[in-house]
Amino acid sequence: MLLLPLFFLALFALHAPLLHLPYFWDEAGYYVPAARDLLLTGSLIPHSTPSNAHPPLVMAFLALAWKVLGYAPVVTRTAMLLLAAFSLLGVFRLAQRVANTEVAIGSAICTALYPAFFSQSSLAHLDLAAAGLTFWGMLAYVEDRRCATAFWFSLAVLTKETAVLAPLALLGWKILPQGLKPGLEEASSDTAKAVLFPAIFQHARAKLLALVAPLLPLALWYTYHYFHTGFVFGNPEFFRYNVQATVQPLRILLALGLRMWQVLGYLNLYFLTLATLMAMGRPPIKDGKPERPRIALHAQLAFLSVTVAYALAMAVVGGAVLARYMLPAVPLVIIICVSTLRRRVQKWRVVVGIVALTLVAALFVNPPYGFSIEDNLAYRDYIRLHQGAENFLEARYPMARVLTAWPASDELSRPYLGYVTRPMRVVRIEDFTAEQVLSATDLRSKFDVALVFSTKYEPPHPWFEHWQAWQRWKTEFFGYHRDVPPAAAAQILGGQLVYQERRKNQWVGVIEVERVEEARR
Repeated sequence: MLLLPLFFLALFALHAPLLHLPYFWDEAGYYVPAARDLLLTGSLIPHSTPSNAHPPLVMAFLALAWKVLGYAPVVTRTAMLLLAAFSLLGVFRLAQRVANTEVAIGSAICTALYPAFFSQSSLAHLDLAAAGLTFWGMLAYVEDRRCATAFWFSLAVLTKETAVLAPLALLGWKILPQGLKPGLEEASSDTAKAVLFPAIFQHARAKLLALVAPLLPLALWYTYHYFHTGFVFGNPEFFRYNVQATVQPLRILLALGLRMWQVLGYLNLYFLTLATLMAMGRPPIKDGKPERPRIALHAQLAFLSVTVAYALAMAVVGGAVLARYMLPAVPLVIIICVSTLRRRVQKWRVVVGIVALTLVAALFVNPPYGFSIEDNLAYRDYIRLHQGAENFLEARYPMARVLTAWPASDELSRPYLGYVTRPMRVVRIEDFTAEQVLSATDLRSKFDVALVFSTKYEPPHPWFEHWQAWQRWKTEFFGYHRDVPPAAAAQILGGQLVYQERRKNQWVGVIEVERVEEARR
């Protein structure tokens, strides 16, 4: 376990400039308020924000950290880095078990530098922690430790409900006839197979029970949640957005394509998968000995079953097609790719090193396509932009009523999120599309200042920008819209743009309307 502090110190050093950043997007909108409610009231069900029915393990961990060390973003982010280090150790141990230490080192480096993993490492979300516990569950599974398998997968589902996909995928693999093939291959005659099959079946049944066991704590949590809220799967709006509105055949097909892209190519990951495909055309290296071994076929198929399960399930549910939802699958692909490169490429370390550099580049250089700004260091630019604008607002218009959209509405009204020192009055609209900004003109008597900002990243020259069908599908199925820029918003609202800042195609602006002088008095 000496690797755990090593991984933690490495992550801590790399994230040091980010540790004091205030809370971002879904952190501010749900997870931090929910953990704070638990800290202040002891309630597992949040009351300052509508419950999404997410299991409470990470929120309880954060509440404990705040109780011991004090409430501050640096405490939150350090606590999440500890979970990230434990997750990375799970990737290392799993790769070491199915392959060897060299593959484990390469896989851990690529996973740690993969932009979505890196950025999520210090953010107060659930997905990376659930992924890490899933890796430990898969390690126990391949080592045939049934109690440990049930334990780790149970912790994973108490971190996030979607973690149940991994044990269910492995369960589906085990109950298929192919799941018994590795054992049956050990018997070379029909008589031996007849003797071996009952033992294999009995052993498989014990494994099945270990994979089914995580359903119990998840069911208990949902029962508890239902008796306290009247809802099983979160508030009705959350369920509608993430389940009911997503079950459309064309959307599922498009989302599946996006999920496969996130697993195989997103944010320069394609450098690794393309290198692996090219390596597949080369013979295995022998080094004067038997050829370098591959990961056992049954382990590869187990990895594949989990990856496919996540891609399919996350194509059906989830209103936002976020890359962090696929974090339990991406490191499995990385392990397979690194193992293949080591098996077939003499200078595989050089190849993995080049891949690592491309992943580092993707942390700083935004891709030529739309992406979620939480997936690389663009989230830091967002936070800095909002900090500057909201500090300006608080200093110049402390008593003003502010027109804005979520999540800035929470940033201004909840000082504990780290943006303002006292709550400001907020008038909220949905976004900054032309329609929403025009509708705000009917509210002119209710606000004095407008805080406008880019709610989505727009690349300068996006892929498929001239493909009208794709633009229509993005709008219809994935909530795509174009924000009105600050100068145009000021013109529509009949105000004056008094503050504006841009960073890498993100922007923020403050618009003063005529009545603001009265608010300042």
